[in-house]
Amino acid sequence: MKNKFRILKILVTVILFGFLLSFSLKRFNGKPMEKVTVKLTQSKDPVYFIDEKDVKELVKKSNPTKKIGDINIPELEKKLNQLPAVDSANVYLNLNGNLNLDIKQRVPAFRLTKDDKSFYVDEKGVEFPISSNYSYPCMLVTGNVKQSEYVKLAELIAKINRDEFSKKYFIGISKKKDNYELLTSEGYFKVELGDLEKIDLKVKGFKAFVEKYLIHQDPEKYTKVSVKYDNQIVTTLNPYFKENDSIIAVGKKELAKLPIINQKKAEAENKTKTN
Repeated sequence: MKNKFRILKILVTVILFGFLLSFSLKRFNGKPMEKVTVKLTQSKDPVYFIDEKDVKELVKKSNPTKKIGDINIPELEKKLNQLPAVDSANVYLNLNGNLNLDIKQRVPAFRLTKDDKSFYVDEKGVEFPISSNYSYPCMLVTGNVKQSEYVKLAELIAKINRDEFSKKYFIGISKKKDNYELLTSEGYFKVELGDLEKIDLKVKGFKAFVEKYLIHQDPEKYTKVSVKYDNQIVTTLNPYFKENDSIIAVGKKELAKLPIINQKKAEAENKTKTN
């Protein structure tokens, strides 16, 4: 008998609790959503692609009644994550009925111009459009860069940004066919990389060239410094640089002599054979 009474007591308590919970939820859902808090999570380098006003306007359109019970949190979260400049979004309600939106924005690794279009690419290799209201300072890249190369290119640029030497010299990247070139702040020459393999070794090689030779010379002397070959640095002289004029001229003269030299050599060999 005591057990039956105990079970009955538990059932009554559960029913009352369920009734009170249902009543509280109904009352809670009917309350107006008084406060919307938008938290734009900032990285080491702040970005401002997303505007708090625009986010709140999206919330307003998603819930025109402004009642807590009418807000579809999963759907709102989905819409926020679909925004091109949003990396991730988390939407949740507090017990007091305030709506919170935590948004992490995409940070450009570089800005790419190809096929007459310009857009940003983040470290994950995701493309997203340029904003008309805000421009993020990052490395400019031009050429037909494949999407499969985005992540490696982002890694290269991250290494450049972390190294004071590289940051001083490299201001842009250009790709022609399958060959990458680093544009320098000197403005007179390019650094030819080739592909995106062995980047550390290539940059190290260029750094050694600068510290041992270039600091003692005029940067205008070269149009290209190539580090694409293993354990080699190949330079291309600037034909418009005065000191190079005579060198190039002599080189051309020597090349011009080659046919005559070869001809005389052939004549001498024929004469030897005849004798």
